[in-house]
Amino acid sequence: MDRVDTAAGRPNVAFLFAGQGSQKSGMGHDLYEASPAARAVFDAVEKVRPGTREQCFSGTKEELSLTKNTQPCVFAVDLACACALRERGIAPAAVAGHSLGEVAALAFAGAFDVAAATRLVQERARLMTACCDEHPGAMRAVLKLDAATVEGLAAQAREAWPVNYNSPLQTVVAGSPEACEKLDALVREAHGRSMAVAVSGAFHSPYMAAATDGLAAYLAANPPQVPSVTAWANLTGDPYADTPAQIAQTLSAQVSHPVRWVDELHGLQAAGIDTFVEVGPGHTLTGLVKRTLEGVTTYNVETPDQLEEVVQALGEA
Repeated sequence: MDRVDTAAGRPNVAFLFAGQGSQKSGMGHDLYEASPAARAVFDAVEKVRPGTREQCFSGTKEELSLTKNTQPCVFAVDLACACALRERGIAPAAVAGHSLGEVAALAFAGAFDVAAATRLVQERARLMTACCDEHPGAMRAVLKLDAATVEGLAAQAREAWPVNYNSPLQTVVAGSPEACEKLDALVREAHGRSMAVAVSGAFHSPYMAAATDGLAAYLAANPPQVPSVTAWANLTGDPYADTPAQIAQTLSAQVSHPVRWVDELHGLQAAGIDTFVEVGPGHTLTGLVKRTLEGVTTYNVETPDQLEEVVQALGEA
């Protein structure tokens, strides 16, 4: 990505698309009522996957925690929020998404239309669920320790791998349940903090290798387009390459390799991004931005009120 224009004091905006774990009942409902663009996204997803709107707007915590439901629902909310912003004249210079959110980011950037992206998310969720069934796993968020220390502790735990480099002092580890329990003890000894992540498997670890193979085959038959907005990749921490084959390879490999979120954030800032807008449920990603970067502005867009706040702030700028 070339450095974006910073002339005239204009904010240079990146949209950040929320990932799995941010889901909650009621997400997207008010924006569906308030924004024609958001409504169009939900309706398009509904045509491909009937019941998605109902799950987003009134699904139970248990229902939404199932990967087969979580991924298409969070995807729909992410994309709806981003399209509501674009409808109001707020356009990003770049997009990035955390894990699942990367699919929504690519769809917004033009790599897939809504229907194609919905089918891709469904296939991604199916493949990852199958891997969870075959290789039961767990994940831990390790806090208060730097990434190098966490890497060493994961190696000691055996069959555990750092999989989300989220902020300088937050690294998520995935692996076997036994290895994660051993990691808990090692983290305590190192004066860190280990928190169980409420997921059904060891995402972004070698346990997901079959999902990568399956997605590669799926994308070979359903290739992406080259995005019209610069999209950043979890796999590399850099912008996506500009050929469909390379995009497909990067996106399929993402599910079995670490999310290099810290690298992405530093890269975006180095390219001139000074304003980060998280689109979708929750505010996890803007929290990670604040713990990683200095001198930047953050916003969240999930509700009509938040949408208006961002439109007023960035529209005036």
